[in-house]
Amino acid sequence: MKKKWIVRAACVAAVCALTVTGVAAAGSAGTSEDPLITYSYLNDTFKKEVLSEANGGFVLVTLSSGQTLKGEVGTEVMLRVGTASCAASSAPGLIDTTTAGVIDHGAALTKNHLYMMTIEDRGVKATAATVKMLVRGSYTIS
Repeated sequence: MKKKWIVRAACVAAVCALTVTGVAAAGSAGTSEDPLITYSYLNDTFKKEVLSEANGGFVLVTLSSGQTLKGEVGTEVMLRVGTASCAASSAPGLIDTTTAGVIDHGAALTKNHLYMMTIEDRGVKATAATVKMLVRGSYTIS
């Protein structure tokens, strides 16, 4: 009978020790330096933020005659209204991703073709009073 009492006491002590350890581990899960996140946060918030940054959309940009839009490497443009020409200090100017061709400085852009700036200091110069184009990427207007 004394052995049963010792076994029972040992079992109760083991259960208590496991419970205390589990509570302590759950209470210290995640810190400001190493936070825990939930599956729903990954799918509902984080994924949307990452996709919106990775798949940034086009913005409509309006230029007046003589203005030049210069883009960083990877910037894409599509002429929608008016006329414009390639502005580049050397060849190649812009990559016409619609035809897999290249246009050089002074060449006219074709409406609804997608152009990419693959080298620094490339751009598009407005040659009509009003030029509207879709732009995806970083750019400046001068």
